[in-house]
Amino acid sequence: MQTLKHYLPVLLLLIFTSCNVGPAPINYGSDSCQFCTMTIVDKVHAAQIVTQKGKVYKFDATECMINFTKEFNTSEIQLYLSNNYTEPEILIDATKATFLISEQIPSPMGAFLSAFKNKSDAEKFQADNGGQLYTWNQLLSKLNN
Repeated sequence: MQTLKHYLPVLLLLIFTSCNVGPAPINYGSDSCQFCTMTIVDKVHAAQIVTQKGKVYKFDATECMINFTKEFNTSEIQLYLSNNYTEPEILIDATKATFLISEQIPSPMGAFLSAFKNKSDAEKFQADNGGQLYTWNQLLSKLNN
């Protein structure tokens, strides 16, 4: 019984930490896109979906993530994440991001789509590079039509 008291806290810690729902690191140059199977190399355009059960799907671009969801039960999705264009490798909540489509900023799949955590950053890049700004819902409407 004494031994059980010692192992119980460790067991509970393992149970609670194994149920975390969050992003996983992207191994640039070796992980493949779940949608198009290209190797993920671009550190400012990658994306992820995390399901409610914690399964992670990685993508080389936000447009691949959106295309993937067309044949996926989206009610299972906990997080939509995109890399922040101004901070390479940093994932942000795509549903709160501002997106810029500008032909002056190439992206891996040719949609010229970049995500920004701050609308002001997106507006600065738009002023320098042209293009159109979108919210998450506006972007879904554009890409799903």
